[in-house]
Order: sequence, then C-alpha cells, then structure tokens
Amino acid sequence: MNDMSPKDVPVPAAQVQLTYYEGFKRVVLYSETETPFPEGKLIVSRTDTAGKITHCNKSFCDLAGYAKEELIGEYHSILRHPDMPAVAFKGLWETVQQGKRWHGYVKNLRKDGGYYWVYATVIPNIREGKIVGFTSVRRKPSRTKVNECIALYAKLKNEEKMN
Repeated sequence: MNDMSPKDVPVPAAQVQLTYYEGFKRVVLYSETETPFPEGKLIVSRTDTAGKITHCNKSFCDLAGYAKEELIGEYHSILRHPDMPAVAFKGLWETVQQGKRWHGYVKNLRKDGGYYWVYATVIPNIREGKIVGFTSVRRKPSRTKVNECIALYAKLKNEEKMN
C-alpha cells in the first residue's frame, strides 16, 4: 500500500502517518470534504482472511474514488481514516475471527482525501467449518448515529494518544 500523493488530493489536506493493524505504515492526506452516501445504494466487498480485497462492487469504487483495479489485492484498511480509533478495528477483527457478524459505524477515507460514513455489517464466509474470508455490506448511516460516533471516536482517539 503506497503513501497518498498530493496530486490525488485536490483540496488542502492534513497529513499523518498511520500504523495499520497489519503492521505497515502509510502517509495519508485527508481533508474535511464529506461525500454523502448515495441514496438507495449498497456497498459490497469481499476480502480474504488477511483483509485483502478480492471483490468490490461499482458503488464501492464510486464512493471510495478508486478504480476496481486499484482496490483488488489491497488491504481493506486502505480506506482507514485517521479519525477512526484503532480499538474499533480491534473489535471488528476479534468478532469476525470468532465466526460472528459485526456491525458498526465507520468513517472511511477516499482516494481524494475526503471521507464518507457508512453503517457496515461484516460477515465471515465459512466453508466446511473454516473461515475463508469476509463479506462487508455498507449502507447509508443514520446522521444521528454518525454524530454520536464523531464524539465517541474523538474520545477514543484521545485515549489512544495518552497510552
């Protein structure tokens, strides 16, 4: 996964280096430009057990701002926004690796440095009793819940900085 490039971000953007769950680091650029979730759409993607994208639908590509070819084979965390606390993803991984369904609100980073909110459901794909990957379906989130998450995630990020 490459660092983000200023040529891909058309508006002034902050810069930060993120350390990902998978152990690598990446410089991301992000702005305060929100792209609203499109009415009547579902975003669908599938990953392998390590979180690498194996399938994504057109709605996913459109909202994330990437071509399908740029996403296939990348870790799903390419979309991780710096405002998201690590504990949110820790909980997601712990839940799905137990073979359970996970639900939550996520602020995702677009290729152009903007962001979008989703209500995500991640489901383990189980074949012959073994987890072989994950399917994630995202839908338009409740703005009330997004506002609650903004406050909660800011608090959790603050706690991360103190530890």
